[in-house]
Amino acid sequence: MGRYFGTDGVRGLANGDLTPELALAVAGAAARVLIGHDPSHRPLAVIGRDPRASGEMLEAAVVAGMASAGADVLRVGVLPTPAIAFLTADFGADLGVVLSASHNPMPDNGIKLFARGGHKLPDDIETEIETLVDAGPPTGRPIGAAIGRVHDAEDAAQRYIAHLLAAVPTRLDGVRVVVDCAHGAASAVAPETYRRAGATVIAVAAEPDGININDGVGSTHIDVLAKRVVAEGADLGIAHDGDADRCLAVDADGDIIDGDQILGLGAVALRDSGQLRDDTIVATVMSNLGLHHGMRDAGISVVTTAVGDRYVLEELRARGLSLGGEQSGHVIFTDAATTGDGLLTALNVMAYMASSGKSLAELASVVRRLPQVLVNVRVADRGRACESPAVTAAVAQASAELGDDGRILLRPSGTEQLVRVMVEAATFQHADEIAQRVADIVAVS
Repeated sequence: MGRYFGTDGVRGLANGDLTPELALAVAGAAARVLIGHDPSHRPLAVIGRDPRASGEMLEAAVVAGMASAGADVLRVGVLPTPAIAFLTADFGADLGVVLSASHNPMPDNGIKLFARGGHKLPDDIETEIETLVDAGPPTGRPIGAAIGRVHDAEDAAQRYIAHLLAAVPTRLDGVRVVVDCAHGAASAVAPETYRRAGATVIAVAAEPDGININDGVGSTHIDVLAKRVVAEGADLGIAHDGDADRCLAVDADGDIIDGDQILGLGAVALRDSGQLRDDTIVATVMSNLGLHHGMRDAGISVVTTAVGDRYVLEELRARGLSLGGEQSGHVIFTDAATTGDGLLTALNVMAYMASSGKSLAELASVVRRLPQVLVNVRVADRGRACESPAVTAAVAQASAELGDDGRILLRPSGTEQLVRVMVEAATFQHADEIAQRVADIVAVS
């Protein structure tokens, strides 16, 4: 059986790996799985996309696949991934479909599915869909009135904006922000939402043409935003990626505020307002040790998971917690969202600034990031290299040397014969020295 779903849906080079035929097959299979679970129910699917050119082609294929299998389709147009998750719940739909490759270059695209309520599709349902895709085109398709109908949701964007505004704890009057929309899915809704919340907004990279998404802008090119924030004399900058499920920030001096710092300042704000359940947050093993130290000093516990926002979300739901995230800027506020939402995160950051009267730099200082060095080591067998006695001994020696002022983490790549050696220490020089020393031993193991 083919394995089409990765950790974040089906993704690949549009019209190369991800063809219209595959998109049609995945969409039709998804609809048939839903119908098979309840034959008496006619499913409804919400479909949205980011602005990359291939999305137009793939949307047509997904719509056809859904309707031909007997599902009704509600097109919501170009909107962020978290908007599709919200609208899936808001419209009472059985399935949400997002066509986006997030921060990837324009030639790529992807298909991400949400279950009823806007939650990630369970693994067993993904497996059922893959089985049907491999089985080929179905026989006995619906005909006549049983074919799905297709409609456009003209009020989709306004529904999402209203949801975001209702979740903001305070007005943003007096906050001056530069927002980099990456020429992506948030290009229209992010500036409008921030303005309606009270902020003075300077929008950049907010003119998508289908080709320019993520092209030298957005959260993967945050240096562009940093320079603009300083030039404009703004209080902060917000950087989104192509589908706006993440958010990084820049303070008034142009210094980058990463996902760990956003998570830390959000944790303290929620704790102070009595909304941080169990005084605990969820982060990943790659979160900076400075986050752990800052939360320890603030009396907040940190639960760690494997890398990936899906694992953070699973832990949040399992424990009933209210906040979690990744260094990359995927931050999940479970009281208002079922997935990472860059706009919701940005609104909360600005609200904390407005209500406290503090600068972003002051708020973010709760997390003092330790210098971090990451070395990728190519090996013949990543599993054997990590379990080598020589490597185990080298890691133990490094851990003892670092003590409480640093840490070392070895992580095999999930897709390549690579071992990632990550070291954090009080100084960059010390971190680099240890990382290189251990990497040399990994390379010959």
